[in-house]
Amino acid sequence: MFSVDVPRGPDGEALLSWEVWAATPSASQGLIVALVAGLAEVAALREEVRALKARLGQHSGNSSRPPSSDPPQAPRKPPAVPSGRGRGGQPGHVAHQRALLPPERVDSIVEHRPQTCARCAASVPAGVPSDGYVAHQVTELPLIRAVVTEHRLHLVTCPACGAATRAALPAVVPTGAFGPRLQATVAVLCGQYHLSQRAVADASGTLLDAPLAASSVAALCRDTAVALEGPVAALRATLSTTRVVNADETRWPHAGRTAWLWVVVTGLVTVFTIAASRGSQVIKELLGEDYTGVVGSDRYSGYAWLDETCRQVCWAHLKRDLQALVDRGGGAKEVGTAALALVHDLFAVWHQFRDGALDRAGLIAQMQPVQDAFDALLATGIAGPDPKTATLCRSLDRLWPALWTFVDEDGVEPTNNAAERAIRPAVLWRKGSYGTQSDGGARFVERLLTVSATCKQQGRSVLDYLTTVCTAAQLRQPVPPLLPATT
Repeated sequence: MFSVDVPRGPDGEALLSWEVWAATPSASQGLIVALVAGLAEVAALREEVRALKARLGQHSGNSSRPPSSDPPQAPRKPPAVPSGRGRGGQPGHVAHQRALLPPERVDSIVEHRPQTCARCAASVPAGVPSDGYVAHQVTELPLIRAVVTEHRLHLVTCPACGAATRAALPAVVPTGAFGPRLQATVAVLCGQYHLSQRAVADASGTLLDAPLAASSVAALCRDTAVALEGPVAALRATLSTTRVVNADETRWPHAGRTAWLWVVVTGLVTVFTIAASRGSQVIKELLGEDYTGVVGSDRYSGYAWLDETCRQVCWAHLKRDLQALVDRGGGAKEVGTAALALVHDLFAVWHQFRDGALDRAGLIAQMQPVQDAFDALLATGIAGPDPKTATLCRSLDRLWPALWTFVDEDGVEPTNNAAERAIRPAVLWRKGSYGTQSDGGARFVERLLTVSATCKQQGRSVLDYLTTVCTAAQLRQPVPPLLPATT
């Protein structure tokens, strides 16, 4: 007889045979059991320390953290290898100079003719024909001073009946104190250049000679957001029928709480919305729950309601996750290193396709070995001893079709860079403004971000468009759409 059961390892197998264990004194058995339990606890503590070190070692290269949050110990980019050449343009380099503006853009021309000969100093008559000229253009700002028009509404007494009548404003005159172009300029300074209301008020007085109070700036922004409700709603309505979109989300402080700023990017429009939640219901409302196109995104679970065949997982995000395995060390490093090499091959093939060196059939053929090798590597990671590696590999295995949608579908990119680039100005705005404090402010932010990004996509002037919007709103006329007439 023996006092306690045979000690077993983490896999449940007995560490000693029954015969050896039976021959072991009971006091030694108790000590061995205690040591085995201690070893299990030490292994658990080692794994916990390893996980904590991985968290402390997070930076923009192995996690979703922005580069601005990198700690001092984060690895720096390797310095460029000196080429041995001097600074500046090299022999044979074609100079890049400011191009002359076309004749229709030139406001005035001043002719300069030489008065004397540069060699003999003889006078040059005015009638001597020119053998050509060198154009020198100077761009200057005129004196900018806002135009103030005073409308005097006279009160007159009728000589026939004695009744007093005051003149009414013509329909083409704004009822407010500021014209539509000034209102649009204020909206652009706040919404596209992210100046504070006080900064916009100061800039208006300094640059435009149009003094404004900060409260007036707030009112003009609010009125502009109201006028944009229809055009932005029309942009949002196009998302559900667009075949390929990219989506992303980021925190947005709102009225002392954490809200979320979502963005959806298509080839023609960009739509922002501020929501109280990061849940999947937000993107479902933007795209429609029956959306059947392709959504490029990261691996956030808010997109898990989409079928894997309707997704494209961002490989740039995945590359950081794989780098985290390398930084973790041990068996994770081996899997992460091999995976990063495959990611390098993936992007090399993709760049060939994007640059026109490969057609779609060539892309599919050259990507097949990468897919096969990555599939085998996921199987290795799942079967390996490192739990973090196994978890990541299992999640990628479940998302397998979403990793390769870009290989077969036109218009799909392997990264979510379109949404990442679109949301970057909003992140900078958030850092400077600390979010919004009212629902009206939130509507202004999401609508101005939408209009600014969409105008840029379409090659339109955001100031010109907002001026037409503000003009129509002030005159109570239909607000012009932002969608091109052909859509």
